[in-house]
Amino acid sequence: MLEAMKMEQPILAHRAGTVRSLTAAPGAGVTAGAALCEIVD
Repeated sequence: MLEAMKMEQPILAHRAGTVRSLTAAPGAGVTAGAALCEIVD
């Protein structure tokens, strides 16, 4: 879930796997379509 303006938004992954690393820092602003993490099998 992503929280924005006190509302929670579901985040969907394009595939199943394990999150290897985050590309967005906690509290950072992101734009629509931005990659938030790296997913590996």
